[in-house]
Amino acid sequence: MVQSRRNRASERSQSNDQHRKQAKQVQQEQHKPTGKIGRKPAPPQADSTLLKADTFTNAPKVSRRTLTKEEREEIAKQEQTQRQEEQRLALMANKGPLARWWIKVQHSPDKVSFGMAIVALGVVYGDIGTSPLYTAQTFISGQGGLGNVDRSAVLGMLSLVFWSITLITTVQYVLIALRVDNNGEGGIFALYSLIRKYGAWLSIPAMLGGAAFLADSVLTPAVSISSAVEGLKTIPAFAPVFDMNPNLALTITAVIIVALFAVQSRGTESIGKIFGTVVLIWFTFLAIVGMVSLGNDWSVFAALNPVYGVRFLFSSHNLAGIALMGTVFLSTTGAEALYSDMGHVGRGNIYFTWPFIKVALVLNYFGQGAWMLRNQHNAAYANVNGLNPFFEMLNPDVRYVAVALSVAAGVIASQALITGAFTMVSEATGINWMPHLQVRYPSRTRGQLYIPVVNAVQCVATLVVLALFRDSEHISAAYGLALTITMITITILLTVYLWHRRQRVFSVVFCAVFLAIQVLFFVASMAKFMHGGWFTMLLTMLILLIMVTWNDGTKIERSQRRHMRPTDFLPALDKLHGDFRIPYYSDNIVYLTSDTEMKRLDTDIFFSIFADHPKRARAWWAISVETTDQPFTREYSVENFGTNYIYRVRIRIGFKVSQSIPAYIHQVMHDLSRTGELPQQKSAYPKIDADPDIGTIRYVLVHKALMPESNISTREALSLRMKYAIRHLVGSPIKWFGLAPYNPQIEVQPLFVTTRRPPRLRRETVKANDARRGSSAGAGSVAGAGGKIEVKIADSSANPGVSAGLAKLAAEKPTAEKHAVEKAVEKAAETSTASGAGETSSPHSADKTAKKSGKTAAEQSVEKPATAAPKNRRGETDGKA
Repeated sequence: MVQSRRNRASERSQSNDQHRKQAKQVQQEQHKPTGKIGRKPAPPQADSTLLKADTFTNAPKVSRRTLTKEEREEIAKQEQTQRQEEQRLALMANKGPLARWWIKVQHSPDKVSFGMAIVALGVVYGDIGTSPLYTAQTFISGQGGLGNVDRSAVLGMLSLVFWSITLITTVQYVLIALRVDNNGEGGIFALYSLIRKYGAWLSIPAMLGGAAFLADSVLTPAVSISSAVEGLKTIPAFAPVFDMNPNLALTITAVIIVALFAVQSRGTESIGKIFGTVVLIWFTFLAIVGMVSLGNDWSVFAALNPVYGVRFLFSSHNLAGIALMGTVFLSTTGAEALYSDMGHVGRGNIYFTWPFIKVALVLNYFGQGAWMLRNQHNAAYANVNGLNPFFEMLNPDVRYVAVALSVAAGVIASQALITGAFTMVSEATGINWMPHLQVRYPSRTRGQLYIPVVNAVQCVATLVVLALFRDSEHISAAYGLALTITMITITILLTVYLWHRRQRVFSVVFCAVFLAIQVLFFVASMAKFMHGGWFTMLLTMLILLIMVTWNDGTKIERSQRRHMRPTDFLPALDKLHGDFRIPYYSDNIVYLTSDTEMKRLDTDIFFSIFADHPKRARAWWAISVETTDQPFTREYSVENFGTNYIYRVRIRIGFKVSQSIPAYIHQVMHDLSRTGELPQQKSAYPKIDADPDIGTIRYVLVHKALMPESNISTREALSLRMKYAIRHLVGSPIKWFGLAPYNPQIEVQPLFVTTRRPPRLRRETVKANDARRGSSAGAGSVAGAGGKIEVKIADSSANPGVSAGLAKLAAEKPTAEKHAVEKAVEKAAETSTASGAGETSSPHSADKTAKKSGKTAAEQSVEKPATAAPKNRRGETDGKA
């Protein structure tokens, strides 16, 4: 038994010896030299296991190609189509002068394509195409019923409608306004951009007209769709359902409006092809039913003579008076959409389609006129409220088709104003009258754009209008007033354009004729103000306020914007770059700037680098992003100012290319690293951008803030504050440029406008009587056992021992010694006053005096004034320094 225990103990000892030997060998291996004597161990390398964490991110990276497969296919398809068109035109070159004219047109901005002509029908003419639904109905209501409408009234109304469409829509907009474009874009803001150099006052009509157009773009979807949906009530099969559910029409209208705004992101080309076919059928239907209603009675075409219209307008037989022009104006609503939507469909396609549109409208209006003449004395229509000649002239079986088409036309009418609003806001952004918004280009041409923020605001505002007015009857009371303002302002701007084009006589005639007509429309439409027009004007004023605010704020900011030359900023940056006492803020600091000039630097960026704690980095980057007119451009240029730490980068991307720029920034850094322009950077730890070959990147955006001391007016200060509030609401470049996942930093810098200099502070000396009242810092109060002893020290710094001793004494003395202490204080005060005129006493001298008198230093303490002051009769200082 004992022997077995000894054997087991021996085995354990041998095993422990083996473990100790193995551990020693491992320790020796770890400390074994790796090369030459004295060589330091190599620095730790990036651990591949750490960098494997990058595989869990899905950060965007650029490919080796500058175009995607879809983009290459689309470009190839466009090039093939262009080659086929060139070949077709070449074959037509020898077929006479008409063919040569057509070839010339196809090589000009007025070129026509059948596909885009269909798109033009769906995008441009929806609003003006719904006017026959309610123009004649409003006319009969204004005259007091069909019984009061005789031949002179019908011919007068038709004459006014025909010549209004001819003069306003055809002459002013199609023939004149469409010729005034800004790089293919139309609208009041594009027109203003061409003529703003002729006077600052031109911004007033431009802003007012643009605001009125945008306000009307909110009402048009509500009134067009609701009026069309309410037409379903006239169908006998649907009438009981609507009677049981009074809010059914409102609900259907809201659903259609939401669906309409939801499909805007697909682009107007895809929407326009669908709508264009429907509009083609709609206008064909208008022309056919108008011709059928005319029958063999073509006498109504006598209304082509304008005398009938003028005579009836000013006759006593006109029961509506001047308000008749408000009814006539309804036939021209949508004319401004032809101009604002020119960039979406092209000028040539509007020229090509307008004759067909006008003929269809005229035939339908005159067909309704013929029906009114035939049924003037029909007793069945004598007391009918809301009589609508458009539906009444149709066969009952055809009305089902008419109602279905009118619903579709109402939706399409809304599309015309929605696309026009996108264009107007984009142009307003270009001239800094509205905040910069994210713009998408879902179609092949840049003119067809989509702005998510505007789309959402329009949708919400339209639903609010629908909820506020409930039905088309009340909405129509507010409709049209804003459009008259837009037309008047466009006429003023066109006159200025023609005047400076050296067409002086023509511009005067143009202004006199069209301004007179449109002012008449405005005066007639003012009758709608109290019946709902106030809402339109309120929207106009709100949009106008945004424009004025943004414009004023931008002017103030630009007046303070400064730029630095390389000789100004390079010395400071070079010193900071080499200052090893300051740790790196980041390997790379990236600033986004709107300045595209490559040979300078914003002062905002410079002061951001040096603000508070200097932001030292291996490299600083100032990057600007430009959107080109080509769809798939991807280019960049770099200026390094002869350094390897400051880089000015300009990225140019096509309007259809995503503006998410982090991937492009990484590409630029890699390219410069390969060429040696950027020193090598390596990451030892994983990053969210999953790029170990580039160091850490910190994105910084600089915003401005107004200083309280700024020397600006109240209106200017309000404009700046409102601008910053609007900018906060509409979104941030952080989201547009895809920076949100990278935790960008937003800095606020003061806006250095002229500041007011506040008056200087006047320094006052500490007075002795103030010290005795306890107002100085050295005053204090202590309590004894039976009472309270208040001790005041004017200058405790001169004799700190006195202050400490006196406080101790006051705390220890009983009440019985209160009077003795006060007597000692008075005696010490006399001594201190005498010494103040000579030498300054010290704690040591005070202690010596106390020893001689047999009293402590605390008992010898005094109230020592800062300067010797004269005393009054009661022994107190008079308060003079």
